Amino acid sequence: MLRLLLPLAALAALLRAANVPERSFGIDYESNTFVKDGKPFRYISGSIHYSRVPSYYWKDRLLKMKMAGLDAIQTYVPWNYHESRMGTYDFFGGKDLEYFLQLANDTGLLVILRAGPYICAEWDMGGLPAWLLEKKSIVLRSSDSDYLKAVERWMGVLLPKMRPYLYQNGGPIIMVQVENEYGSYFACDYDYLRFLLKLFRLHLGDEVVLFTTDGASQFHLKCGALQGLYATVDFAPGGNVTAAFLAQRSSEPKGPLVNSEFYTGWLDHWGHRHSVVPAETIAKTLNEILARGANVNLYMFIGGTNFAYWNGANMPYMPQPTSYDYDAPLSEAGDLTEKYFTLRKVIGMYKELPEGLIPPTTPKFAYGKVRLQKAGTVLEVLDGLSRSGPVRSTYPLTFVELKQYFGYVLYRTTLPKNCVEPTPLSSTLNGVHDRAYVSVNGVPQGILEREKSLKINITGQAGANLDILVENMGRVNFGRYNNDFKGLVSNLTLAEDILVGWEIYPLDIDGAVNYDIIYPLHNQETSAVKALSYEVPTFYTGTLLIPGGIPDLPQDTYVNFPGWTKGQIWINGFNLGRYWPARGPQLTLYVPRNVLVASVPNNITVLELECSPCSTQACDIEFVDEPNINATLLHETEKPPLFVREMWTKHL
Repeated sequence: MLRLLLPLAALAALLRAANVPERSFGIDYESNTFVKDGKPFRYISGSIHYSRVPSYYWKDRLLKMKMAGLDAIQTYVPWNYHESRMGTYDFFGGKDLEYFLQLANDTGLLVILRAGPYICAEWDMGGLPAWLLEKKSIVLRSSDSDYLKAVERWMGVLLPKMRPYLYQNGGPIIMVQVENEYGSYFACDYDYLRFLLKLFRLHLGDEVVLFTTDGASQFHLKCGALQGLYATVDFAPGGNVTAAFLAQRSSEPKGPLVNSEFYTGWLDHWGHRHSVVPAETIAKTLNEILARGANVNLYMFIGGTNFAYWNGANMPYMPQPTSYDYDAPLSEAGDLTEKYFTLRKVIGMYKELPEGLIPPTTPKFAYGKVRLQKAGTVLEVLDGLSRSGPVRSTYPLTFVELKQYFGYVLYRTTLPKNCVEPTPLSSTLNGVHDRAYVSVNGVPQGILEREKSLKINITGQAGANLDILVENMGRVNFGRYNNDFKGLVSNLTLAEDILVGWEIYPLDIDGAVNYDIIYPLHNQETSAVKALSYEVPTFYTGTLLIPGGIPDLPQDTYVNFPGWTKGQIWINGFNLGRYWPARGPQLTLYVPRNVLVASVPNNITVLELECSPCSTQACDIEFVDEPNINATLLHETEKPPLFVREMWTKHL
């Protein structure tokens, strides 16, 4: 009987003697294929972002992907998700990347890791942490020395964690992507790419396949490809597959054909229609790709949710909504769709599908209406939201200067003169990033919005408090303007006068919600004058009771906002994200069951930024069992193009 504790070298020798191949993954350039454990290998993969799916559901989603016939998953690592504050690293709970990788391995899925440092992904600042902008002149994604130092520190934390999970080390990771679509960025800095190549090799070794992804054109590959990094391309359904792969061949004359982002849907923006791509269109092109023996990653296979403040934005400034459904084969909530089964059928034409049952769509429950009560305006609870008090400055400071990277900041000054007649308050340099809710002595005046509303008229007496609550609606994630400063990034003027003498309050609303600082007011007045306070940013609270006597509750649900305008919602301290039914297309927010509890009332906090229904109709939100992320928008005149970033190219 062999001893269990054999030296590693002796164990390897035994395996070789028994003709058991060691785990390996690489490229056979002459045969134009990947090679796994010494045999030709073609992968069919799908994208899932662990940061957009509750960890409670990781196993369910991965198993559904496995049962669709996928060999692998592809996932991004958002740097800012793990290092929101410089030097503080978080890999716990829903951020436990190693646990996610282990689950993938246990499910029998290989992993294609997109390690960044930049990822795009319709994620805030493309995954780059906002604290990089503390050096105002920093050139992101370049050989800027301060940027490289930060990248080196981060990769020195991340990549050693990943090394044990490489395929040759017994883990699931077969390939690691370096940067992302760099050929679409203005810098075209080959020294930066060489720096990354050297850094990744230092931490991961020489065996792992490192690769890049760029648009399927020589224009994009010109600055995105680098010797030593295998160049792959991305392209959409409905196009010319032959031409797309010829573009890859311009950089890689030999080796496997790879589409690293084959789009199963497309991204959304507030104020535009939800993107929908017919399953038949995707199936046709997928069949063409697979018929060529090419490798493919379906982006996205499940989109998930931009919880809290994690959504990104594009230029001209268009933030993305909370839902990242993407019209993917698995819905935002992980539901099986017609597209799932259509694509599974195509995959089954080229490989044997796994045996067994596909996990069913999770049940949804309509808990009904919940009555909310006013808990005070932002101004009324300001001391609890900004425990350290204001920062005083002659001119406005940005979020980064305040070390407040997400959420909201209140800027306060006093009116320097009487404004008996309506007087223009202007952001002449488009300096409101991104949306500002303006009041004078607690009386709402209007809204300033980046690129949309640069001037409003206000009234008030000299010496009155001018309060401007600024919302960061998500940083630009694509193109050259991802150095996206937030807050009042330039001066405001009242008539012709520059406003000075600011008191600036960084607001920790998430902390206040978790520490129960926000609670209902008692003996509320309901006069017409009091109703005006509902028009300034105001908190509302309520509780959801999970009904008894029904098995398996709580279940997933969706929250609807009838009569509400725009804001943020927390349940049991968990920040579900932004709602904006007034602009759409998303009307409901996904509520995963793990956020809810059955044993005690579920605490709900809503921050309504503009106008609630509470002074004119029922002060209710409603929990329903079906999503609505595709509301018809009356003000939109034309449908935005799918798969096309040309509208953003001037911002590259």
